[in-house]
Amino acid sequence: MSLIPKKGTVYVVDDDEAVRDSLQWLLEGKDYRVRCFDSAESFLARYDAREVACLIVDIRMGGMSGLELQDRLIENKSPLPIVFITGHGDVPMAVDTMKKGAMDFIQKPFDEAQLDTLVERMLEQARDAFAGHQQAASRDALLAKLTGRESQVLERIVAGRLNKQIADDLGISIKTVEAHRANIMEKLGANTVADLLKIALGSNAAAKAT
Repeated sequence: MSLIPKKGTVYVVDDDEAVRDSLQWLLEGKDYRVRCFDSAESFLARYDAREVACLIVDIRMGGMSGLELQDRLIENKSPLPIVFITGHGDVPMAVDTMKKGAMDFIQKPFDEAQLDTLVERMLEQARDAFAGHQQAASRDALLAKLTGRESQVLERIVAGRLNKQIADDLGISIKTVEAHRANIMEKLGANTVADLLKIALGSNAAAKAT
């Protein structure tokens, strides 16, 4: 058994057993963790959105097609990177999938080097998306600690309002605003206003600061 950590999970969805076996053999040889499914429906039943993973799916299948699976994942706001398996006559269809966000498409027979490069690109994207999701979840958990009034005060701090202006906006005293401000800083673990902005704005903080 290899002691090298697995690079990430690759979901393979194809109703052709020979294709699934071929991809599994190629990818496991590159130390990826591979999970195969014979239909889009069985994949959706087992897909774990919390996993850093990517998807290789046949564009044409019995039952739900690869195109319909992509649409379902888009509806669910899934960040899962996708590469489609296509036949020679499916290239125009594959181009449409890329317009919807698919990373690329591959044709049979598979080029091992191309496949490895594509999967690594997809997993890199998946890792970035997962990190962003984790940061957003942590931010939401912190902001959920605030009371309704504290959230109103924070909203105005982020908008650049001064304590006096916030007091006038909310019909409270400046001392009450200062008390709310101190509570907000403590609950969010912020030492400076810059820290506060980073938490409140998330990935948009840098853009707002410029």
